[in-house]
Amino acid sequence: MFSFQAQAVFFDLDGTLADTAPDLAAPIHLMRAARGLPPIDESQLRPFTSMGARGLLGQGFKVKPSDAEFETLRAEFLAHYEKDLVRHTVLFEGMHQVLAELDAAGIRWGVISNKVERYVRPILAGLGLIDRSVCAIGGDTAAHPKPHPAPLLLGASQAQVDPTRCIYIGDDLRDIEAGRAAGMGTVAAAYGYCGEAHPPHAWGADFLIDHPAQLMRLLPR
Repeated sequence: MFSFQAQAVFFDLDGTLADTAPDLAAPIHLMRAARGLPPIDESQLRPFTSMGARGLLGQGFKVKPSDAEFETLRAEFLAHYEKDLVRHTVLFEGMHQVLAELDAAGIRWGVISNKVERYVRPILAGLGLIDRSVCAIGGDTAAHPKPHPAPLLLGASQAQVDPTRCIYIGDDLRDIEAGRAAGMGTVAAAYGYCGEAHPPHAWGADFLIDHPAQLMRLLPR
């Protein structure tokens, strides 16, 4: 178990800090409707949200990145998504309070996502958080995306905090792998999208939480 004397906390974006699933599912609904395909229930898409276009297109159209039509579908998906990044996206219940308590305690916090940075920043701005977040790192900000530790180490550098005094929280196995590789304490967000292949309790995180408010139990009071 890691030390709880954290000086900085970093969040994955999709499925950890914010519930972005409705906005990420919207392009799939539009694309299926345009092709005369029947609607697909959002509950079928939600577990694949952390995988981005790859996961959502796989579920919505049964295509893989190696398929000939994948790149065309991906471009169409992203064009739809970029038009409405924050129409339905909200912070998860309890996350407003978590961020307020981190601010009050003088604990720096930021966002480190595998979503490209040109999406990360407008989403944080739309949520009113861009000026409070010590970093807004995307999958293309550092030399490598997660599970490589490079984005997390960059976040610690921007926060001017030693990585070993940081906590990273995410809802995907790659988040925990990146956190461990960076020397950070790791928290698995079981309330997030998480996928179906590997349950959060099997990721080897230092701690598992079922609600954002539980994060505050890990931090100095």
